[in-house]
Amino acid sequence: MERRRILWKMSLDFLSARHGPVFTQEPSDSVFPLRSEDNKVFINCKAKGNPVPHYKWKVDGGYIDMDLNYNLVEGNLLINHPHATHHGGVYQCIATNVFGTIVSREAKVQFAYFVMSLAQVSLPLLMPTILCGRCLCSSPAEIKYSWVFNGRPSFLLQDTRRFVSQRTGNLYIAKVEASDVGNYTCVVRNMMTNATAYSSPTPVVLRRDAVMGEYEPKIEVQFPESLHVTKGSSVKLECFALGNPVPSITWRRTDGNPLPGKIKINHSNGVLEIPYFRPEDAGVYECVAENSRGKNVAKGQLVFQNVHMAIEANLQWECKASGKPKPVYRWLKNGEPLVLEDRILVEGGRLAVPRINLLDSGMYQCLAENEHGAIYASAELKVVASSPDFSSSPVKKSMLIQRGGEVIMECRPHASPRASISWRRGGEFLKDSTRRTIMGDGTLRISNISESDGGRYTCVARNPFGTSSSTGTLVVKEPTKITVPPLSVDATVGESIVLPCEVSGDSSLDPTFKWFFNGKLIDFNRQDHFEMIGGSAGDLMVRNIQLKHSGKYVCMVHTVVDSVSAAAHLIVRGPPGAPEGLIVGEITDSTAQLSWESGPDHHSPVTTYSIQARTPFSIGWQAVRTVPDSVPGQMFHATVIDLNPWVDYEFRVVASNNVGVGEPSMQSKQIRTKAAVPEVAPSNVSGGGGRRGELVIQWEPIPEELQSGEEFGYVVAFRPLGTSTWKQTVLASPDASRYTFRNDSVPPLSQFEVKVGVYNNKGEGPSSHVVVVYSAEEEPSEPPSRVWTRTLSASEIEVYWEPITQTASSWKIIGYEVLCWEEGMQESDAEMVRVTDTAALLSGLKGSTVYLISVRAQNSAGAGPSSPAVNVTTKKPPPSQPPGNIEWNLTNSKIFLSWEHVKAMGNESEVTGYKVLYRQNWLGKTSVVETNRTSMALQVPSGEDYLIEIKALSDGGDGSSSGPIRIPKMSSKRELFLSFTIHRMNFCYVFYTFKVDFIRLKHVLPLMNSSFQSQVLSKGCVLRVLFTSQECEINS
Repeated sequence: MERRRILWKMSLDFLSARHGPVFTQEPSDSVFPLRSEDNKVFINCKAKGNPVPHYKWKVDGGYIDMDLNYNLVEGNLLINHPHATHHGGVYQCIATNVFGTIVSREAKVQFAYFVMSLAQVSLPLLMPTILCGRCLCSSPAEIKYSWVFNGRPSFLLQDTRRFVSQRTGNLYIAKVEASDVGNYTCVVRNMMTNATAYSSPTPVVLRRDAVMGEYEPKIEVQFPESLHVTKGSSVKLECFALGNPVPSITWRRTDGNPLPGKIKINHSNGVLEIPYFRPEDAGVYECVAENSRGKNVAKGQLVFQNVHMAIEANLQWECKASGKPKPVYRWLKNGEPLVLEDRILVEGGRLAVPRINLLDSGMYQCLAENEHGAIYASAELKVVASSPDFSSSPVKKSMLIQRGGEVIMECRPHASPRASISWRRGGEFLKDSTRRTIMGDGTLRISNISESDGGRYTCVARNPFGTSSSTGTLVVKEPTKITVPPLSVDATVGESIVLPCEVSGDSSLDPTFKWFFNGKLIDFNRQDHFEMIGGSAGDLMVRNIQLKHSGKYVCMVHTVVDSVSAAAHLIVRGPPGAPEGLIVGEITDSTAQLSWESGPDHHSPVTTYSIQARTPFSIGWQAVRTVPDSVPGQMFHATVIDLNPWVDYEFRVVASNNVGVGEPSMQSKQIRTKAAVPEVAPSNVSGGGGRRGELVIQWEPIPEELQSGEEFGYVVAFRPLGTSTWKQTVLASPDASRYTFRNDSVPPLSQFEVKVGVYNNKGEGPSSHVVVVYSAEEEPSEPPSRVWTRTLSASEIEVYWEPITQTASSWKIIGYEVLCWEEGMQESDAEMVRVTDTAALLSGLKGSTVYLISVRAQNSAGAGPSSPAVNVTTKKPPPSQPPGNIEWNLTNSKIFLSWEHVKAMGNESEVTGYKVLYRQNWLGKTSVVETNRTSMALQVPSGEDYLIEIKALSDGGDGSSSGPIRIPKMSSKRELFLSFTIHRMNFCYVFYTFKVDFIRLKHVLPLMNSSFQSQVLSKGCVLRVLFTSQECEINS
């Protein structure tokens, strides 16, 4: 009974993750500087464990008694007032808890002045090649390596091309570049004392006698093939490769599992760090170095050292270490040499213990040593003994399986030692048969299931410490079948199809439909073209089919007991893909040979090819003529014809099939056709006009794309009508469109035959048709007659005259110029108005002013003589004073207006009447009413605001405006009588009288920017209101 209790306690300890001590930091060989200010030495030692370990220390094989010189700080050893003679030696840390004891590696502690010596770095450079510098340090303390380039204050940055190994101190450069030339210094820092030492600078020079080509990666830095890692510790793996191009470094596990999320990979991918190592982190890791020339792989296995083993199992551990001379091995248990018994076998680094028992539990260490030192590897052995237990892994309570299928019932109790397994159905124990098999791990397998196999199944587990069982129920269902599977189909781009998927099966099961396209699950929430339809069926509709929808479609039906699937292929026929490999061959002045390769036909053969061209002068791509005229789909070459000489062309090819026109090919490189003699003559040759003695010839210039070559120009030829000799002139400008021949002996309006030809550096081209052009006419020789005027107002005058009689043989009048200037000024200062009629309106004049008016005729040759000047005086200006004391009344739909009569000043025109302008709001159409009285009634519709202005009328024109007056809208439901008087024109004083028939006054804004507070008024009251505006305060 007592043994059973101990075994049960050990099992609980195992389940609660309690474990023996594991070193996370061990002492290392150290040299401590002795200076006058140094009076303490700190030797590191730290271990993890549950329960927390306690520590002891040895020096030179003897235990240390803690006194004034020695103190424990957690697990670390603190030496006060160290002395080189008394405290130098070999130190060892011992960590212990209830599970056992482990001892650290031996650390030699010396006292001296700290000195670091660095071997000179040898850095040969082959461009491009590799750079590998070695930095050696004699200090045994924990150190950190860095490198400095050209004495810069910051350390050399590591990246995918440069890597510093913290294991060797080497600097590796995968591919040396010219910027790497310079001096390199190795920097070593003692992490315990923070002391730093520098090597002497080592120059790197550029060798120009060799060139390194590209080569596949060569891994120079790699981790051990096998590495034992304790639980909770941190492990770093280094990997770096040389190569050209610079290799990329990636990491992976060979078992296919993803790298744990806690893993850290530095920016150059050269270091993989796994913190807090757990059993699931164990495995084989690979470093893959790859570039365009190839790849290389380094791999190593991480072994988890903590071991939990069942009682009576066989233990086999192997410990491997490398060294020269070859190391020898010793094994420790709980910090003491392992006592060898008959059943314990130690052979080199191999430890074998058959049929382990509880007394074998403890902390084991493998010690490998040679004349240069010793290293330790630790592992914990927990021997577990327990009766079978299904609490964490019971038999599945309910298992649904289709008829004819196969079921596997697992039975995996926790037991130590391993339990023997048997199965029973109801009260009957099962034996192996043709359909039933109990496998070696206790799993029950039943194939070709029938309805009679349904029922309760119990797994019974036994070992020397007890028996336990777990029961589950097997339920047999009818299998699911696809009765209407999808069928392979052809479709055209733009169509929609339905792929059916109907099933039959057990009515108690709800099938779930999933569709896969080319192996990927269709997400109906993110796909516009796919829709599941059919209610209880799983039909798939594909809408507006595109070429990308070609492929394999699989309908998969899931129930809780089985899965079935059916597949179909969809072939989408569409317009052809773009032709490829377009090449322009032989080129002439008007043709080009093209060849190309066919693109994808998208399941519909190409029927024809068409060719398009583009020039700097065309609007987009244009179809061109070819030989043959229609290029069949089996032909991959054609000749483009009717091209323009000396023009830059780009070509592309478009394929067509029975579905439609495909995408065009990539455009060809730009080519230029050869030059040729121009073939196009100028058009629209005409002329005429100009000054006396001139023959003006005009034409439309030839576009650049039709000039056919360089040095393009025009040949202008002309001769008097009826003569035989042509006069010619050459215009070397391709943009010329006009030529003027001057000769004072040329009579006005003489007829000439004219033609214009073209030429370039290849020769002379055609000329235009001969046309007749008249020479310039002479200016009019007579002025207009009978000029008279009429004064309209203070600012406007009308001018009239008789037209000039035209003589066909001399000149043709095209218009008149009217000159106007004030009396006392020169005619050269006159304002001029051009008209084509025999009357003109002059405006913008000054009132009561004398003006001189003259008129002259104009033709294509210029203006003729001016008529004698006529005197005319404008009328007096209109009144400057606006109408004042404006009153208005609003009743129903009438506005009654009244105002004071405007009196003109002595220099102003007398008032002849008044003009009232009114409109709805600011943007409405303005209506005008004139009256000779000082009052008026306006009939206006209700429901709108009105703006009103009043002006005085006179012979001199309209007088000054009263400014806009806003009349508020009148409601059609109640009668409201409003009146006001404007006492001054500056809108500063306004008197309002409101007669109100019990109405709420609101939104009444008689003036712009004024304000009025709404009130409820009694019937028949008179209200005086204070209004304010932006300009002034208005008192009522």
